[in-house]
Amino acid sequence: MINKSILLVLPSVDFNEQEYLIIYNSLIKNGYKVFIASDANAVCVGQNGLKVKNDVSFFNMREANFTALVLIGGKGVKLYWDNSQVHALARNFLKAKKIVSAICSAPVILARAGILNGINAVCFPDDKREIEREGAIFTDSPSVISKKIITGQGPSYANEFVNSLINELGKL
Repeated sequence: MINKSILLVLPSVDFNEQEYLIIYNSLIKNGYKVFIASDANAVCVGQNGLKVKNDVSFFNMREANFTALVLIGGKGVKLYWDNSQVHALARNFLKAKKIVSAICSAPVILARAGILNGINAVCFPDDKREIEREGAIFTDSPSVISKKIITGQGPSYANEFVNSLINELGKL
């Protein structure tokens, strides 16, 4: 069922395990099917060693198959800040009027993809200048919803972020 399928992009290394576990488990608990996408060959490895098998490679990511895109943060997400495949994916989700969301350092991906220009957004405080440089309006809040884009500040606010996401998904 497409309207219950979520594409969750996980860095291949050093993803934030707290964000991942809270968001993944909340989505599953609310009846969503979550597919993990990564450029990892076999498994993604979190900052504390948690291993997660990816379901979809970057080559096979298609917005038509999913209702929403979720980008998880952590130190490893910086490897995706300038990834043209992830940029195109985010733009394609928005063009298809689907939800695009990112937490922690991952909103920088959205900013560099050009989709946060003139939009209220939040990210991990250390990355504030990165999103502002790309035209985002930094809003100091746990989670920000602007149009179909949801951004979250970091692991301490993962519950608020996923609740915002689930609320927006419920409106579809």
